[in-house]
Amino acid sequence: MLGKDTSKRGAAEAGETVALGKLDDARTGQALSSAKTGSSLNLSAPPTQPVFSVSVTPAERKDEVKLSTALAKLIEEDPSLVVEHRQDTGETVLRGHGEMHLRVVSERLQGKYAIVLNSERPSIPYRETIRKSVTQRGRHKKQSGGHGQFGDVVLDIKPLPRGSGFEFTDTISGGVVPKQYIPSVETGVRDYLSRGPLGFPVVDVAVNLSDGSYHSVDSSDMAFQMAGKLAMREGMAACAPILLEPIVKVEVVTPTEATAKVTAIVSQRRGQILGFDARPGWPGWDVVEAMMPEAETGDLIIEIRSATLGVGGFTSTFDHMAELTGRLADDVLAEQGKAA
Repeated sequence: MLGKDTSKRGAAEAGETVALGKLDDARTGQALSSAKTGSSLNLSAPPTQPVFSVSVTPAERKDEVKLSTALAKLIEEDPSLVVEHRQDTGETVLRGHGEMHLRVVSERLQGKYAIVLNSERPSIPYRETIRKSVTQRGRHKKQSGGHGQFGDVVLDIKPLPRGSGFEFTDTISGGVVPKQYIPSVETGVRDYLSRGPLGFPVVDVAVNLSDGSYHSVDSSDMAFQMAGKLAMREGMAACAPILLEPIVKVEVVTPTEATAKVTAIVSQRRGQILGFDARPGWPGWDVVEAMMPEAETGDLIIEIRSATLGVGGFTSTFDHMAELTGRLADDVLAEQGKAA
């Protein structure tokens, strides 16, 4: 192959670019051989971690299924491209190695598959938790002819240490809430926790069902679900809810002469420098370690490459959730209020 010109040949030397037909079972990274042993050799190295992400949607809803098929084919060709479907936000997130990488993917989708994409920055998985404990009664009572609905619960809501998740217990005695309805109360509580008073999923909370009452005719699973949700809705607002943001551990690789610039960039993005050391096996290179809010890493690679003449990079892994207060928290909540 030479540009658009092609010519048939029987053999190719190392370094030449050729095209082979009818290789349906060949995949990127495989080594092809003429040997008839049936064995194959995989020469592909694990792709490096993506450092740039965009949330994508097709410009026309009718292309949603078509988009999934097209992305699957692109991933086969380019293993460094990652597609993530986030259930909590409903987003399809494309992750790659830079703005240009994902722009080329978007252009290929439009040119080869006639799919036009709308893209934006992915949403950050904020969470919320509480600082105070409260005991709250929730009573659901409705009468509309025939059987009514009645559920009455008392919930003890308290915060848990960071990273504990969610716990539900009950200390019911005397059958004030029949055993068959206790799972329904938990279902109602969990349903509420998917979106708390600040508009985000709630974590690190313990709920105990301590008291309540029922009606022999009007009580039902649904009634106790509604009572549990009502108690949570009224109680959580009094528990001093607070916003949490994800913090990631970042490792930046950079030439030594650019280390000072990189540490300044990380610090300006609310990063906490943990230290830096020489990069093993790479003379003249350093590795900078830091803790950074995930919200600050969206376009971090652009600044790092600018400061390192295009050769620097970074990897990140989730570490913990941290409280977010002040103006930044107000901005997040205002944005969430617009989206609600």
